[in-house]
Amino acid sequence: MDNLNNTTLNITEIFYSLQGEAKEVGIPTVFVRLTGCPLRCNYCDTAYAFKGNNPLSIQYILDEVAQYNAQYVCVTGGEPMAQSNCLKLLDSLIDSGYNVSMETSGSIDITPVNSRVSIVMDIKTPSSTEEHQNRYENLPILKSKDQLKFVIASRSDFDWCTEILDNHEVESEILFSPVYESLKPVELADWILEKKLNVRLQVQLHKLLWGDQKGR
Repeated sequence: MDNLNNTTLNITEIFYSLQGEAKEVGIPTVFVRLTGCPLRCNYCDTAYAFKGNNPLSIQYILDEVAQYNAQYVCVTGGEPMAQSNCLKLLDSLIDSGYNVSMETSGSIDITPVNSRVSIVMDIKTPSSTEEHQNRYENLPILKSKDQLKFVIASRSDFDWCTEILDNHEVESEILFSPVYESLKPVELADWILEKKLNVRLQVQLHKLLWGDQKGR
């Protein structure tokens, strides 16, 4: 307990909503958004998490999460792995009995992540302008419980994604997600069917419900 009280992370927000993405879409989930990210993706929708000074102990975070009586917790950012104590937070959430997922860019080694955490890795497409940050060594680490997400803004992004999948063997589920208000979901759906890809089309449920409202 004392260790959890003394171990802190910089937190942008903790909120309760429906999971808008990944295989848990639609499930009530507590989101723990960590502050800071080494990337600056062109289509980022959480730039407000880049900076801040709100250190919270892991015990405080656990207490906040517990009040929602949720089974699912998503640790997100920013880039959660940019804070070394993220690993301790993930372990603590798992030990508390939650179904835990972590959203990451995959630009940092994911090897140390607790094997019971579901990793949602958002590989960076060319339109993000951060393609050079991709750590492709993470791809074979992903397991069937994990998910590899491609955020796609154009046909050239789509073609790049298919090339990546042709050149890398991936065990996890594959998600193709259109950039909100940049690419129509129906266009991406047609491309997936045209290429006969074994991927899941993902639209952001929370944005369909609440738009870009913060904390949703």
